[in-house]
Amino acid sequence: MKSAFLKQVSRHMWARRYSKKTIEAYLYWIRGFIIFHGMQHPRDLHDVEVERFLSYLSNTRHVAPRTQAIALNALVYLYKEIVEKPLTLDLNFNRSSNQSKLPTVLTRQEVVAFFRALSPRYSLHCQLLYGSGLRLMELVRLRVQDIDFDYYSVQVWNGKGGKHRRVTLAKELVRPLKQQIEAVRLKFNLDQNNIGFAGVWLPHALARKYPKAAKEFRWQFLFPSTRLSTDPEQGVLRRHHIDASGIQKAVKAAASNAALEKMLTCHTLRHSFATHLLERGADIRTVQEQLGHSDVRTTQIYTHVIDRGARGVLSPLSDLL
Repeated sequence: MKSAFLKQVSRHMWARRYSKKTIEAYLYWIRGFIIFHGMQHPRDLHDVEVERFLSYLSNTRHVAPRTQAIALNALVYLYKEIVEKPLTLDLNFNRSSNQSKLPTVLTRQEVVAFFRALSPRYSLHCQLLYGSGLRLMELVRLRVQDIDFDYYSVQVWNGKGGKHRRVTLAKELVRPLKQQIEAVRLKFNLDQNNIGFAGVWLPHALARKYPKAAKEFRWQFLFPSTRLSTDPEQGVLRRHHIDASGIQKAVKAAASNAALEKMLTCHTLRHSFATHLLERGADIRTVQEQLGHSDVRTTQIYTHVIDRGARGVLSPLSDLL
């Protein structure tokens, strides 16, 4: 990031404890806004230019409504917190109305083929994505204590929308998870001997409430990074969780090696988890809870592949043939 202005925005957001992904997303759209207007400084632009940029995203780039909303949030933040000249509440721009895509779902046979082609290094990660219906960031943010072997469950804290939930854990993953935890313990013991090690990162309220927790084993990330790094906010040495991009690349490579024609991402495994639960007779409310959806209508999208055709409707052609 070469721009002094964008560095200022980044520092401002870090100080207000925004997540790393939110900061990256906001910087991306603020940079795009500046480039769109010929590198003019945002202080020289305002409502009209913001409206023009948001309309461009809808009319020319055809972004999804959610993407346009993130761009809007980034610019609202920019003008309220950085430029200190808030945007009007009644912006007039063309809103994206693209229909949300239906989820891509793998068959059971395709899931088997995928796992056979997957690098063993990322096998456990993807087994949790599919077996417990986790989002990618929920997976990498898991802590050692989030695995409940007694009740075969995984505790997800501060998932999408800040919600907590408990999801199922396949009994077949107990042994590899215990092996993973022992691997974490080895790294943790080495870190303890490092004078500069400040412990694992904790949400700020927890860090204040439990000042010693950062160096307790149970709070360590289940999938820690291979190397220590400097906390960008506090400047101390920590062992963070693994980078999600490694899992994404492994999933893409496995899909290619397995010759799967469907567009496969980490989230496809979550879609497949939900659909396969419904196929096995799980109640939609149960699936809703497992996925952490606030509205059951969000979960109902998975019924499009259940039973016989879309939403379980039998085609009249079947009666003729």
